[in-house]
Amino acid sequence: KIMAAGTVDKPIVFTSDRPAGQRATGDWGGVVLCGRASTNKHDEGDGIGIAEGGILSQYGGNDDNDNSGILQYVRIEFPGIPLTSIANSEINGLTLYSVGKSTVIDHIQVSYSGDDSFEWFGGNVNAKYLVALGGLDDDFDTDNGFSGKLQFLFGLRDPNKSDQSGSNGFESDNDADGSLLTPITSPVFSNVTVYGPLTVTSTLPGGHMFQKAMHLRRGTMTSVYNSVFVGYPEGLSIDGQKGNSPTRADQNELQIENTILAGMTTNFVEKTGTVATPYTVPQHIAYFEAASRNNIDNMTVADVIGGSMISLTSPVVLPGPGSVLLTGASFTNSRLTDPFFNAVTYRGAFGTADWTSGWCNWDPQNAVY
Repeated sequence: KIMAAGTVDKPIVFTSDRPAGQRATGDWGGVVLCGRASTNKHDEGDGIGIAEGGILSQYGGNDDNDNSGILQYVRIEFPGIPLTSIANSEINGLTLYSVGKSTVIDHIQVSYSGDDSFEWFGGNVNAKYLVALGGLDDDFDTDNGFSGKLQFLFGLRDPNKSDQSGSNGFESDNDADGSLLTPITSPVFSNVTVYGPLTVTSTLPGGHMFQKAMHLRRGTMTSVYNSVFVGYPEGLSIDGQKGNSPTRADQNELQIENTILAGMTTNFVEKTGTVATPYTVPQHIAYFEAASRNNIDNMTVADVIGGSMISLTSPVVLPGPGSVLLTGASFTNSRLTDPFFNAVTYRGAFGTADWTSGWCNWDPQNAVY
């Protein structure tokens, strides 16, 4: 359990111990919470899992009301050190293992993580006002039965930082095998803005590993509403290589509504290779463009962010006057009627108020602590 309650004027900062100008992705580990809520990954009996290769801690149980404490107005900068020499063995910026819904998590900025900025393994903790800046791998990654509610999330990518595993805005699995183990990964996201590398530059560096704005796979039942994803090489992939995510989409268990895909090189991607249940590009189009979903996929980067590229160190996050983002949200879906959600009128993370003001730091490399 952690009790880290900062304020908008005095956020709590977990950061590199190196001086300004010498900091780098992976200078230290990251913040990891291990709770007693449910998960579908059991390395031991009694529903217990082993975190990150067994060197950190046990987690999991059957107490979905478990309380792992408070994280409020917190910045986590330059985390993500590799645990071993094996690829994909790093700690994330903020890692939440089976964290229960009595835990308080809001106003968290993860900057320049060496793996995912945020990753949830099981649990059902809710969270609001999350910022992922310049992470190496995925911005927001959900696995192993996570079922929390999340609102007001902002991701911004550094075009010069991407991971050999493939860097995505969203990545979501039920589990590594795409099994039907329960609980099913079924987070509910609303009011997300994900600005990919093509919102910062019009030309990506050679050898980059950026992939998808949303990679939903391996049996996940993720739902996304009232959101905007901009500027990735690929937009949406409902991946059927393992598990039944395409079937969940067709049965309206996996839902994407009132959401914009803009400025992608390719909007929809069928997973290639040996695919158990391939979801073709026409199937993606029919799903996403169904009139009942009220999605949009024919906009450019400029249509969303205006005429200028986004600055990494001083991003303009508010939509401009008359922006398409200022309208179009809906909270009539039964998954959004929980009082946790603020029923706003705008799509994306921001309307007319900048909730990052005062506590976020867009240039942590040069901050003097």
